[in-house]
Amino acid sequence: MAQDRWSLRNIYLYLVCLITLIMVIVGSVGMVRGVVELVYPDPYMGGYMERPVDVKGEDGMSEEEWERQQKLSADSSRRYAILSLVGNGALVLIAGPLYVYHWRKIEVEHAEKPQSTPATGV
Repeated sequence: MAQDRWSLRNIYLYLVCLITLIMVIVGSVGMVRGVVELVYPDPYMGGYMERPVDVKGEDGMSEEEWERQQKLSADSSRRYAILSLVGNGALVLIAGPLYVYHWRKIEVEHAEKPQSTPATGV
């Protein structure tokens, strides 16, 4: 009975389930992080950073150029967060059904095998 449980096929199914489950967990964590990045952007990448000033009190950058740089920085941060969210969502959408499929295969095979009861010595 123990040999049936640890057949090459069952080891394969359990390994696929383990790997896809880890992928779903990693993808879910990445999706949560992506949502947080969209809702609460990094202040240094999201356009909230204070203007740097040199020793003379001048920064050498016009106000329009500074605002343009801040907008580009905020857009870049938002784009990265969206790409991260989409990539991790795809990971969950691909690995999730694979996990469910393989886990159901394990359950079906386990249910089909007759359960042997230990013999009593009485």
